[in-house]
This record gives sequence, structure tokens and C-alpha cells, in this order.
Amino acid sequence: MSAAAAAATAALEELTTEQLLGRPELLADVREAARYLRAATVLITGAGGSIGSELSRQVARLGPRRLVLLGHGEGSLFTIAGEVATLLPPDRTRIVLADVADATRVRSVFAAERPTIVFHAAAHKHVTLCEENICEAVRNNVLGTRVLAIAAAAASVAKFVMVSTDKAVNPTNVMGATKRLAETICQAAGANCATEFVAVRFGNVLGSRGSVVPIFAEQILRGGPLTITDRRMKRYFMTIPEAVSLILVAGTSSRGGSVCVLDMGEPILIEALAERLCRALGREPHRDIPIVESGLRPGEKLYEELLTAEEGVQASTIERVFIAPQKRLDFGSFETAMMRLFASCRRDDTAGVIDIIAALVPTFTPGAHWHAARERAIA
Repeated sequence: MSAAAAAATAALEELTTEQLLGRPELLADVREAARYLRAATVLITGAGGSIGSELSRQVARLGPRRLVLLGHGEGSLFTIAGEVATLLPPDRTRIVLADVADATRVRSVFAAERPTIVFHAAAHKHVTLCEENICEAVRNNVLGTRVLAIAAAAASVAKFVMVSTDKAVNPTNVMGATKRLAETICQAAGANCATEFVAVRFGNVLGSRGSVVPIFAEQILRGGPLTITDRRMKRYFMTIPEAVSLILVAGTSSRGGSVCVLDMGEPILIEALAERLCRALGREPHRDIPIVESGLRPGEKLYEELLTAEEGVQASTIERVFIAPQKRLDFGSFETAMMRLFASCRRDDTAGVIDIIAALVPTFTPGAHWHAARERAIA
């Protein structure tokens, strides 16, 4: 970590949620989830990531019978393993270095650990990197979810909770489209086994790796300029602990086959967030720190949505959690298309992958950069 990044991290640790979002942090009541989790063997994928590591901390504090942390990044997995070691005894934890798309390895882990609940947080989530690495995004986000879902069903897992994103709604980028496919995989898997599959959809989290807040803080402490893509851009925001507490409640309380949508309040203008952060760090925006527009990047939207027009929303029995009803799925056609998609990925056939994703996700709207990428791939 650079000196500027370290200084930004230290500065952010001193700020409150109210300074950043203009409201206090709202954590969900996890007491009901705690009763469920204490008797469970819990497996968390992507355990070293922003959401996965906080899931690991919160689950460990609730005292599960056993906690299995699975991740692909050695350094981040080592770090969270050290934290969890202070919360649970060694005989109740296992650290697994594995790729979620490696079916043989995943089956072996499930057979050995016999988890009763899985929180699937592993994903490639950065929009621009996924746009530039389409086949790898599909392999990790789509194939990885399918591998885990099959292993969970075979191991008679009671509940499988997938962490999704608002970018899965009417996606304009690879990351969002792959997460929508991952939601659909959970729907398909849950129709054919006793395992309950639930997807939990929410927006941006403050402080996650690659999120705007640490980037803004570093730019401010360097004296600017602070770069935003567009002054009209809005996003939903919550803190990582807020998101994870709601994942725990929604995941352990919801019925299988549902997509849960977290109430994230009103979307916030990115420019307003930038200005608020400037003032919180003792600078006056536009005077001490110039704010400049860099323009939308490929795949980015001005506004994110939490629901498609077809989904609508139903109230749930859980505060701040809603249910997005899903259409019936033609499982045979979906499976056939999945096999074609993975075959195209193995061939590194980007054009073929783009075409199949567009057919599988009707709400997907490819941008001009997709058409250019397709033409390059064909050429």
C-alpha cells in the first residue's frame, strides 16, 4: 500500500457514517439469524474480500458450530483467518485456499466439511476489469456459482445465500450480466433439490476495495483534483457492516427461490458524496479541492436500479428486506445455453460469449463498446 493510500485509510477510519452518508449506521437485528447459525457449519466463499471478510467476522462473533473460510487470494485469506482466530477456537475453523470454478476441489471441500449454510460472496466485481476480461468474468462469476450450487445440492446444504448486486438489474456491463446469470442459476438449482437458494441484491458499499470513497480520500489528501465520472451520477450506498447484517437476516430467514432486495434508502449524488468527504477531511470542495468530470467508462450507468420493471416488489416479514418475484424458468433451455456459454469461454471466444449472454439476459443492453469488442473478436 502506498503512503497516500495508507494515509487515506487512516483518515477514513476516523469518519462516521453520518459524515459520509448524512445518516447514522443502521445495523439489522441479527438475533434470529444467530439462533440459526449457532447450530450450523457455515462456509463462506470469497472470505478474504470486502463483503466476505465482514461476513466472516460477523458469523464468527455469533459462534457457529464450525466456520469454513474459502478464498482464492492468499494474502487476504491469511489476514481474515488471523482475525477469526481471535473469535473462534482453531478446532471450529478451517481455512481453504481454492478457486470456486474448480469443480473437483469444491466437491472435495463440501464432502469433507458438510456445510449446512453457504454464503457465496466470491465474485469479480469491478466493472471496468470485467469489461476487459469477459471470459474470466464469466468463468468466475457464472461457472463458479454453478459449481458451488451443484456441490451444495449434492452435499444436502440447507441454505445457499448468494451475494448479488443492483448492477444485475437491466445490466449494461459484463459484471452485472454475470451476476444476473448467477441469480438465475440459484433459481434453477433450487427447483430441483431440497437446498434453499436465496440471492440478496444490494448496491454500493462504503470502503470496499475499489469503491469511490477510498479513491476520493486519497485524491483529497494529495491535494486533488478529485475526479468523478459525471455530476449527474447517483448510487445507492450502505456500509459494509450494514450490508452484511442484512445479508445474514435475509439469507437465514427468506424462503428458497427468492431474490431479496435490501432497502438502501435514497440514492446519493456522487458529487454530493465527494463534497461531503472533502469537508469531513477539512477541505472546502471546489475551492481547496477541484472536482472534475472524467466521463462515463464503458458499461457504467448514470443511475442504478434495484428492480426490473417486470419484477415489482413484495413486502417480507423482515425489516428493510423486500422480495423480487421471479418469472418461471425454462430449465432445459437454460442448461443448454449454459453449456454453450462455458464452451465459448474455454475457447476464449469473446464474440460467442457476448451473444449468448445477450440471449440469456433479456434485460441486458450492450453498449457501443460491446459491439466494438465483438467486431474485434470476430476479426
